Amino acid sequence: MSSLYEIVELENGEIALQRVDEGGEPLVCIRFSEESLYFLNDARFEIAKAMIEAGLDAASDIQEQHDQPDISDENDMEHSSTLH
Repeated sequence: MSSLYEIVELENGEIALQRVDEGGEPLVCIRFSEESLYFLNDARFEIAKAMIEAGLDAASDIQEQHDQPDISDENDMEHSSTLH
């Protein structure tokens, strides 16, 4: 069973991704600064949509990487990685 999602503007001005069929907490909220809003105007919804889509694509890519068997060298597994 898959859920439907919608991008909405919340009462506090944030743009959120939430499930259509549930009244729970939004999955993602985006808040633009006043300076950003000045430059973006009505384009803020398109920018937020692009940001959410990029995040979902990245999450999907990460999930695919975790689902694939790791065929890297055993020495690589000894090293930890840091994301900055």
